[in-house]
Amino acid sequence: MFKDEAKIYVRSGDGGNGCVSFRREKYIPKGGPDGGDGGKGGDVIIRANTHCSTLLELIRSRKFIAKNGENGKGKKCTGRSANDLIIKVPIGTIIRDEQGELIADLTEHQSEVVVVKGGKGGRGNVHFATATHQTPREAENGQPGEDKYLQLDLKLIADVGLVGFPNAGKSTLLSRVSAAKPKIADYPFTTLEPQLGIAQLSEYQTMVIADIPGLIEGAHKGVGLGDRFLRHIERTRTLLYVLEMTPDQAQSPKESLEILQKELKSHSKVLSEKKYLITASKMDIPGSEQIYEDFAKEVGQKVYQISSVTGQGLQQLLFALYESAQASKNDEE
Repeated sequence: MFKDEAKIYVRSGDGGNGCVSFRREKYIPKGGPDGGDGGKGGDVIIRANTHCSTLLELIRSRKFIAKNGENGKGKKCTGRSANDLIIKVPIGTIIRDEQGELIADLTEHQSEVVVVKGGKGGRGNVHFATATHQTPREAENGQPGEDKYLQLDLKLIADVGLVGFPNAGKSTLLSRVSAAKPKIADYPFTTLEPQLGIAQLSEYQTMVIADIPGLIEGAHKGVGLGDRFLRHIERTRTLLYVLEMTPDQAQSPKESLEILQKELKSHSKVLSEKKYLITASKMDIPGSEQIYEDFAKEVGQKVYQISSVTGQGLQQLLFALYESAQASKNDEE
């Protein structure tokens, strides 16, 4: 199950209390104070990890509370500091506080942020001895930990984002060019969750492809959960519009392309400005060739013909996508 948002409660540990203690040894009746300091409370840290793919575990747990530091002890022994509590999340996780203020955007493996710091340990009575006050009976309490509610949102990071209407052939394309195994069937809305696949072009060339559930008109307003799915292609380097060339469509490929581009522009300016390629899918179906020829004349740019069933045009398309993604990467740098 893919989960791309979660609200969690985090609390760091309290610092341990300082100790009131006096040195007690034979023949040393007035040994003076020797109370140690309290240990530090544990921090709560959120860390991005490549092995995490969704926020599902956070939804199940919801509360993350670090342990308290130990109290100080006699003989000037400092209490043990608590271990930090590490929360692992997928790369691409955005963390905000209750007011919606951005705390961190974790875009790399092992990138992390301390969301609440553990309390500092209190000082033991050894710190309060003076020349005129040699038997202090006071020590500090440890500082309390911090707590807050956090909103976590996941935006997938990929080289290519597939955009199209339901049943346009995106999932079949992804399964054909990568090891991903999305659910595929001959009816709309088969893909209900974003999918990632890695296409291996050569020994040294790989490309991450994201397939989001098919869009429908009004997606930017949340129709069909489209607004949630659209955010997953905001971080892609290039887009691929997948348009089917079948004769039984209610609208032409040109009309479909215009609707999709309008939805992306309405969702965010970032999406509308991304580099993109266009592919004509299902070219193995009778009648598709004429539809393709008419469409190619209308759009005035290269349209890649493919069939995920026969493999037609897939290699050429992959290398074109790779070049486009690399060009976007160079622009970023």
